[in-house]
Amino acid sequence: MMKLLLPLLLLFLSLSVKAQSDAGGETIFLRPNVFPAVIIGNDTIASVWLPQLVVFAPMRFNSVAEQSEYHRLVRDVRRTLPYAKRIAQIMIETYRYIETLPDDRARQQHLRAMDRHLRQEYGPRMRQLTRAQGQILMLLVDRETNSSSYQIIQATMGRAQAFAANALANLFGNSLRTRYDPFGEHRTIERIAIMVEQGAVW
Repeated sequence: MMKLLLPLLLLFLSLSVKAQSDAGGETIFLRPNVFPAVIIGNDTIASVWLPQLVVFAPMRFNSVAEQSEYHRLVRDVRRTLPYAKRIAQIMIETYRYIETLPDDRARQQHLRAMDRHLRQEYGPRMRQLTRAQGQILMLLVDRETNSSSYQIIQATMGRAQAFAANALANLFGNSLRTRYDPFGEHRTIERIAIMVEQGAVW
C-alpha cells in the first residue's frame, strides 16, 4: 500500500504550484483543474467561487389549464432565451466594432452588412417562432440589453424604420415599446429565465 501511496503523494506535490501569501495563509493552485487553495497551519482549504443560487417556492396551480399555460411559458422561454442572449452579444460586439470605424458612412455600411448577415442566418429560425414566442423574445432582449426593441431599431436603423416596425407589430397585437418588468407583469418569465440559467429547467 505504501508503495502505491508514495508515487501518488509525489505526483500531487508536483501538481501544486506555490503562490503569494494571502490573508494569513500560503496560497497554492492545484492542477490540472486549477482552483486556489489556502494553506493555514496544517490545513489546505479550497477557495472556490460558487455562483449565486436563487431558490423559488414551488408553483401552485388552481387548474389544469393554468398548469398547462405555465408549461407552455417554460417551453417558450427555453426556446427564446438563447436567442436573446445571442442578440445582446452581437449588439455589444457590433457597437465596439463600429466605434473603431472612421466615419458615419463606414458605420452605416457595416450595419447594413450586419443586417443582411443576420437576416440570412437567423431569419429562417425567427420565422419558426410562434407569435407568443416572438413577444417573449422581445421581452427577453430587453432583459439582456436593458433596451426595448423600439429603442434598438431606432438606434441602429433610424426613427422612421422603428416607427414602421412598431406599426407592423401593432397589427399583430404587439408593441416594440413594451418594457420588461421582472418584478411585476413579467415576474413569471423572470422566474423561468433564472431557472433556465441555473440549469434547473431543461
